[in-house]
Amino acid sequence: QMPGWRFYIQVTFRHLHKTQEGSFTMIDLIGFDADDTLWHNETHYANIKHAFSGLFAGYHDSKWIERKLDETEMRNIHIFGFGIKSFTISMIETAVEITNGQLEANQIQQIVSFSKQMLKADVQLFDRVEETLAEVSEEHDLMLITKGDTFEQEQKIARSGIAGYFKYIEIVGAKTSQIYTSLLGKYGCDATRFLMVGNALKSDILPVLEIGAKAVYIHYEDTWAHENEVYIHKDTSHYYEIERIDLLPALIGRILDGGTD
Repeated sequence: QMPGWRFYIQVTFRHLHKTQEGSFTMIDLIGFDADDTLWHNETHYANIKHAFSGLFAGYHDSKWIERKLDETEMRNIHIFGFGIKSFTISMIETAVEITNGQLEANQIQQIVSFSKQMLKADVQLFDRVEETLAEVSEEHDLMLITKGDTFEQEQKIARSGIAGYFKYIEIVGAKTSQIYTSLLGKYGCDATRFLMVGNALKSDILPVLEIGAKAVYIHYEDTWAHENEVYIHKDTSHYYEIERIDLLPALIGRILDGGTD
């Protein structure tokens, strides 16, 4: 007898669970969104939008200004992508519109200051994030999938202190079904054995379901409205919801045991 064979069999089948129907459910790789799933992000944007509207309070009311800024952001995403640098350009462009081209140098300087404030902000993890990642990573390979400016996201990941839990880290310009398919192909993971966890229906959930993978939606009240402008039937196969990230290990256990699917 060779003791090594016993170890090999245990490792090979550690993710294999028999379902009630007699088939097998496997999860080889679990993907995690970063912003507003693992740490706070949208609150920084909300705070700066409020400060921006206050800077130009003499021109329009705050709701009108913030709505104009949102509209500019939406137009610019397809040109500048996501992130603070893109947001800064949108603030300046909106300010020019608000002031009818009479934007002053000190106002531009204040907008730049807002951006620097966001870039230097501490990375604040949600409660129980590190404990959850530690527990889940004992049984599964993890991948961090975040979109936005590469430099900006790399800085946040480094400051977060949790990069070590992830076998793979990917920073992408957008999250589409094609992007997810490409990433899974890169790491040799079948879509049916992939589980994605995130707070944005448009980026983290819908495109994952479209390729036949599983997705866990964690509701976050401050998620940018643009990211949840889609509708997903709650009875959709392989779609799950939890209120907090620390509920994820128990959900994964139920999925593998075939009790929730």
